[in-house]
Amino acid sequence: MSGNPTGDQVGGPVNGPAVSREEFDALFASVRTWGRWAAADRGAWNRVTVRHARGATAAVRDGTVVPLARPWDTRPGPDNTKPALHYMSDLGDVQAPEPSVYKDFLGADYHGKGVTHLDALSHVAYRGRLYDGRAAREVVDAAGARFGAVSTLGALVTRGVLVDLPAALGVEWLEPGRAVHARDLLAAEEALGVTVGDGDAVLLRSGALRRRREVGPWNPDGASAGWHVHAVPLLAERAVALLGGDGDSDVRPSPVEGLHSPVHTLAVTAMGVPLLDNLDLEALSAACAAAGRYAFLLVVAPLNVPGGTGSPVNPVAVL
Repeated sequence: MSGNPTGDQVGGPVNGPAVSREEFDALFASVRTWGRWAAADRGAWNRVTVRHARGATAAVRDGTVVPLARPWDTRPGPDNTKPALHYMSDLGDVQAPEPSVYKDFLGADYHGKGVTHLDALSHVAYRGRLYDGRAAREVVDAAGARFGAVSTLGALVTRGVLVDLPAALGVEWLEPGRAVHARDLLAAEEALGVTVGDGDAVLLRSGALRRRREVGPWNPDGASAGWHVHAVPLLAERAVALLGGDGDSDVRPSPVEGLHSPVHTLAVTAMGVPLLDNLDLEALSAACAAAGRYAFLLVVAPLNVPGGTGSPVNPVAVL
């Protein structure tokens, strides 16, 4: 019923090894892409060209469409401390009688664990600096972000790659707190027959939602499977455009002293790589297994929110 009870399929500390701030800062400098693109607030999405879109579209075979967003969750829980809002604002009794119309309201404090969302480049600063070295206090205020806003990203159409680690390892899920290393990515590529490349969107499945459905909810701020910072140089070398997962990409507890979201920091702030958090990858895992391939067309269309640090989103994979 459960995955590996220790969460440590490859040996060593589950979320480790520990990383000092000095080592982290050296890693940050080694993967930083500041100054690379004229359209700096699009970051790594500058890598994705019409060639990538055409290639991903041409690779579609049977046309299977798989939405990747979790349901809009209005129920509080240990993994949803700020529930989304949904209520009816018109039950056919506000406007003139015919035709009767029905309206509802949606709202969310979406940068959490309950809503599938995209993190834009204005979302994460390190040592006071956003991506490209912009001083956060100079470009983000109560009115929103004037650099790195989600509205500047536009839609992304590229090849998605599902790094389905439970499938590759022969387990049902990764236990919360299990770090994913570069060796895991290499092993998954071999097992799944896919290679991460330039301009790809890399989606990491830990099986968190399957575990939640079978075992129950828990607080992912305290423990969740995700990338270890030592895996990031390989992702940088592969020139990825987007990272996402059924968690928020970071292993928790953080292995870096004094830094709660080190992979967010490396991806968004150093590399300019937006993040997709809280995806539902269970249907995609089944579809990829049935098709025998783990690459697909991925479409990500965030809301056009001027000044927004991100957006709720429903990415779509097409096989």
